[in-house]
This record gives sequence, structure tokens and C-alpha cells, in this order.
Amino acid sequence: MAFKNNILVCTPLECETEEEMVGSMEIAKAEGADLVELCVDSMSFSHISEVKKLIQHRTLPAIVSYRLKSSRTSGKGVSKCLCLQVLRLALEVDVEFVEMDYEVASDIIVMAEHLYGRVNSRIIVSSYVNGGKPSTEKLGHLIACMQSTGADVIKLVIDVDYITDLAPVFEMLTHCQVPLIVIAAGSRGLISQLLGPKFGGFLVYGSLECKSIPGLPTLLSIKHVYKLEHLNADTKVFGLISNPVGHSKGPILHNPAFRHSGYNGIYVPMLVDDIKEFFQTYTGTDFAGFSVGIPHKEAAVGCCDEVHPLAKSIGAVNTIVRRPIDGKLIGYNTDCEASITAIEDALRDRRLLNGEASDTSPIAGKTFVLVGAGGAGRALAFGAKSRGARVVIFNRSYERAKALADAVSGKAFPYECLERFSPEKDMILANASAIGMEPNSDQTPVSKDALRAYGLVFDAVYTPRNTRLLQEAAEIGATVVSGVEMFIRQALGQFRLFTGGLAPEDFMRKLVLEQF
Repeated sequence: MAFKNNILVCTPLECETEEEMVGSMEIAKAEGADLVELCVDSMSFSHISEVKKLIQHRTLPAIVSYRLKSSRTSGKGVSKCLCLQVLRLALEVDVEFVEMDYEVASDIIVMAEHLYGRVNSRIIVSSYVNGGKPSTEKLGHLIACMQSTGADVIKLVIDVDYITDLAPVFEMLTHCQVPLIVIAAGSRGLISQLLGPKFGGFLVYGSLECKSIPGLPTLLSIKHVYKLEHLNADTKVFGLISNPVGHSKGPILHNPAFRHSGYNGIYVPMLVDDIKEFFQTYTGTDFAGFSVGIPHKEAAVGCCDEVHPLAKSIGAVNTIVRRPIDGKLIGYNTDCEASITAIEDALRDRRLLNGEASDTSPIAGKTFVLVGAGGAGRALAFGAKSRGARVVIFNRSYERAKALADAVSGKAFPYECLERFSPEKDMILANASAIGMEPNSDQTPVSKDALRAYGLVFDAVYTPRNTRLLQEAAEIGATVVSGVEMFIRQALGQFRLFTGGLAPEDFMRKLVLEQF
């Protein structure tokens, strides 16, 4: 079977029966896979002829693998003899790839039989790497040993504890003399697949939409969002540094916008535990820019070589760009203007409906009640102060609320007092906390009854688009502003900083409103 693309996209299939394997193969084909890995050790079969039938009737090119040691084979009493029997069978029917454990391939006699007993099949030798952070030296030595078996392709499956553990992996992909596949297990390993083609990976693994696998992008996201076939060595890497990061809609916005503008870039989610270590590890100009999310916006300030005055005064950075001429990290804050202008425009629209007009900010003179004193909260607080609002802050940590209130000449109260806080009507409420974010979308920072004191309610949370807070605020007649509007505006600012050019605003706005 011939391949359609230079970048091969493979999905692993672990099924008990031949029928399930065939059904999953059809789904993989529909979702854009170029080939499948038939994990035969996951099957329960009474006779090896069932495996032969599966391989002969495959509807996609395939890798046939049989693990001696895996969670699938533990307790089955699997023998090396059965493993070899399956692999020999795969060679006999001329499957595209046969994958064997390094432990098996190390047997010179066994490997010789496989190397000389094939027609067109290519042999993948794989090894599971665990036991601490992988080093360049350790991986290089292992690859050299695996290469000496005569393998056509080498595959490493690596346990990573932190995203920084992947740096040696990218170096190996760049310099390996034989085709190399790397899978980094777990959610912190996701970029090993998304960036693999840039650094020279032989193929990319993706999961079925109905059966997600930690560390693997879905086939549909590879096909529709990332379009990895466009990547090359010159592609610039951008991403969201956050924890958690699964909620991010950034990839579905920035990647199509890059392609629409003809910019050679990719935007990926980066699950980062220690932001300082991250920037100490990924120092190359390939990693060109970053969005910064929860909980790193304040710590990001200390990671930058230079910080824009607005971001410095706020004390929080949501965008970092690596300056091409010297590699220095420059920090910005696009949250502030994005959130405040979204609120202002909603208030101006309300004024126009009432026949009112004014050149001053509609926020001026209003009581601006802020929930949350983190990075997004700081941006909102400084933005509201700059427009002449009276800022009142509530946060679960009163000390953080008080420190931020002092910085903007505002007031702070214990979080428990938020429900009863109602000194006047027509106040502005802004939620800059994570309360109400998926998967906890049933939560809200303020009860529906307490919302009657507010004329406008803004929620920085944008997953879901219409949070419980916004739903209940609309029901009592308040003007509502979704975090989606803030997301669009701050993303436009980030895109300009990332690319040094104009952002395709109409295209990006339409994309977000269709996708969210």
C-alpha cells in the first residue's frame, strides 16, 4: 500500500477481537490516519490464522507489533515463541512494518532471520525508556545500540515527568542517522508528536476521537487544526504555557490564522509545571513566542529579559516574544486592554440604546468589583483604575486581594463578604478567577440574587462560552460580556507580537465565534 503524505500519521489500535480491530481501522481511516499500529498482543485469539486474516484484510498500511512486556500482556503468560510467531507471520504476508522489542531484536539469530526473511517489510526496533529524566547521552547510546541490530526504523517510548524532559528528544530527532519515532507518554509529552515533524520525526502518532490517549493529539486535530504536513525545519514554535492547559482554544485560533497569513508557525499547548525551568531549557530561537496562562502570569515577569511598561506596572505577563536579533525574552500584557475595551464597548452600546453619548470612559466613576487577584485579575484592576473606576477586590487569599488593592488605590474585602456586598446599584462585576471553568461549569462566584446589584457582568472564563455566571446575570437583566470577547482581543494583540505583522481580525473573529 502506498502512502499519501510525507508526514505519516499513525494511530495505535488495541482491541480484543478481529472485528473490533477492523472497525477501529475504518474509523482511523475516516479520521485521517495514514497507517495503523495493530497491537496484536491486545487481542484474544484462539489460532494465529485470525491474525493472518486481519493483516491480509487491512484497509490501511500497518505496523504489526507484539509486546513481550506491557500492561496488555501482563498476566497472560505470553511467551517469546508466540511473539516471534506473530512477527514472522507479519513478514510472510508482507505487511508494511514489523515492530519488535529491542530485547527480541538483540538476539542476533532471531534478527538475522527477520532481516533476510522479508520482501518489502521494514523492521522497527522499539525500546521503552523509563527510570528518570532521559539525557542526551543516555538516549544517544541507546539509539546507537538499537541501530546496530540492523533496524530500518528506531522507536522510543519515553516516560516524561516534565515538559522539559523532552529537550533531549528533540535533539535526537534532529541528529539521528536512521528514521526515528518518539512517543513521550502522558499529557506533558504532547508536543513530542506535534513538533516531531519539525525536528525530523519519522511519523506522528494520533488517537481516535472516541478513544483519547494521554500524550497523543487526536487524528482530527492533526488533520484540521495543526496540519502537520506544513511543518518544516524553519517552522517557528509558539504555544500556551499553562497548567492546566487542556481548556485552551488557542490552537484552533492561531494555527489557522498563521496559515491564512502565510506565516510559517505552529501554536501548541504546553503543560508547564515550572516556568523558570522551562525557559532555562528551551533557549533556542525555534521557540519564538508564548501565551502565558494560569498560574504563571506573575512568575513570567521574572523570566523576561525586558518587560513592557504596562506589563511591569500590572506585575503580570500574558505574552512573551523571543526577539530574533538577540534571543532575549520580551514580556507584554494584552489582557488589560482586551478586557477593559470589551467592557467599555458593551457599556457604550447600552448607552447608545438609551440615547446617551459621552467621550469619557463609561467605566469612569463606577464601582468595579473584581473577583480574583491573579494575573488576569491584576490586568483588570490596573485597567479599571486607568479608566477612573473605584476598584474593589475579593479573593480567596485576602492578603493577595489587599496587596493588589493597595497597588491600584482600591479596597479589598474577605471573599466571604462578596455575596453581601451591595453598597450601590449598577456596579460592574468582573470574574477573573477560574470559578465556573470546565469541568466545573456548574459553579459561580456570586448567587443570582446577589447579581441584582450589578449593571454589567464580565467573566474572563471562556470555556464554556456562556458560563453559569453570565446566564444568571442575563436572566436578571444585566449586560453581559463573555470571556470569548476578551480572548479574541488579546489573541489579536498576541498575533501581532508573534508575527510582527497585522492580524487577520475578521478571519480570527469569525473562526472563534464558529468554533466556541
